[in-house]
Amino acid sequence: QVQLVESGGGLVQPGGSLRLSCAASGSIFSINAMAWYRQAPGKERELVAAVTSGRNTNYADSVKGRFTISRDNAKNTVYLQMNSLKPEDTAVYYCNAEIRPTSSYRYLEVWGQGTLVTVSS
Repeated sequence: QVQLVESGGGLVQPGGSLRLSCAASGSIFSINAMAWYRQAPGKERELVAAVTSGRNTNYADSVKGRFTISRDNAKNTVYLQMNSLKPEDTAVYYCNAEIRPTSSYRYLEVWGQGTLVTVSS
């Protein structure tokens, strides 16, 4: 069984920074794309940023220039550095990854439990 565990959420003032981490654990053969999504109250879940195994990245327009996604393949971990945070960035942030367990030839889509980011003065 594989799982994703996020950390790093919390309360921050507008203009501040936070760094989210998400570590994959379990019997992992390989990991393809990794991504961060978010869901604000009353809104649908949306893609924030994604990174491929080759480290190609893409971002939602609303976070371009402020957020940076990166990954450490040796640690099976993806990060989201969030700068110049705005109140509208307030949401539960979810980690997502395509993981191939050692017991399977298929990639599974795995979600983390979510971590709350609140941007408020």
